[in-house]
Amino acid sequence: MIRPVVCAIVLPLFIGFAASLSPSAIAEDGPIRQRLKERMMQRQQEKANEHENAAGAEARIVRPGDYEFTIRHDGLERQYRVHVPATYRPANPAPLLVALHGGGGNMDFQADDERYGLISKSESEGFIAVFPNGYSKRNSGRLATWNAGTCCGAARDENVDDVGFLRRVVANVTRQINIDRRRIYATGMSNGGMMSYRLACEMSDVIRAIAAVGGTDNTTGCHPKHPVAVLHIHALDDSHVLFNGGAGPGVPRKAAVTDFTSVPDTTARWAGLNSCATPPKRILEKAGAYCDLHAPCRSTSEVQLCVTETGGHSWPGAVRSRGDTPSQAINANDVMWDFFNRQ
Repeated sequence: MIRPVVCAIVLPLFIGFAASLSPSAIAEDGPIRQRLKERMMQRQQEKANEHENAAGAEARIVRPGDYEFTIRHDGLERQYRVHVPATYRPANPAPLLVALHGGGGNMDFQADDERYGLISKSESEGFIAVFPNGYSKRNSGRLATWNAGTCCGAARDENVDDVGFLRRVVANVTRQINIDRRRIYATGMSNGGMMSYRLACEMSDVIRAIAAVGGTDNTTGCHPKHPVAVLHIHALDDSHVLFNGGAGPGVPRKAAVTDFTSVPDTTARWAGLNSCATPPKRILEKAGAYCDLHAPCRSTSEVQLCVTETGGHSWPGAVRSRGDTPSQAINANDVMWDFFNRQ
């Protein structure tokens, strides 16, 4: 596994202190001179680490496996994981899926196959799976959130440039691996699903389609340059992001979340943005779930909504989740990849 590590840049506060000393004081005071020398050497090492990290983050990946990278963006150290399936061959362009964890999660949580099954789906379908880490105040990267507009947490409150970070992640991966640039997709759970909507709004030059699970469109403005196909998956009994709008009882009040956009308003917005000319048509109806499709839309894009009766705030088809029992009426990964393959 490749693990480029970037050391935090230490501000040279000691320079002002050194400047206040006379040359003779520095020359005569051995301990002070030694401390200054050590700090100068530390800064030189930090710069060397930055260069090493930049080279490591763009090193070619030529074989299957799992890789982890650290990059520096907008003054912050950010991480992402890459899973390359066993079927990958450098000569053949592969689809790319950017998978975004929910609020309070992290990249390792989203890559947990029992909770989301995306590693197994990558292996069966041959796509490259990328798991970026949201913004966290912790060195571990845990309890991270995404700045998806009016949600969520510290990423929103500090106006973190998550769009810029994810644009860099995609750019890095497309240099590292042979990616089919016509087949770059994003998905996410909850706050990650909301972030996928922001990518559809602001990275329509890169993202072909998104699949949001349990997270509606809470962007503050959306003007995509190109149509982006949208799949939305949501449970009627979601107790966090309520189907008909608002933050439910499953969301702690101290989290200071927004009053979430409803599922119907989200899909209607994207049917309008994609200029879908006809009302939705039911394409799936079975015990516990149904799917409605808006098509045709501009530039062959589509807008599809799949609803489960149960499952709460979880990933349909998953083996387990943090709280609610996932619906087994549909498998989110199967529905998602079928949808992506049509775009």
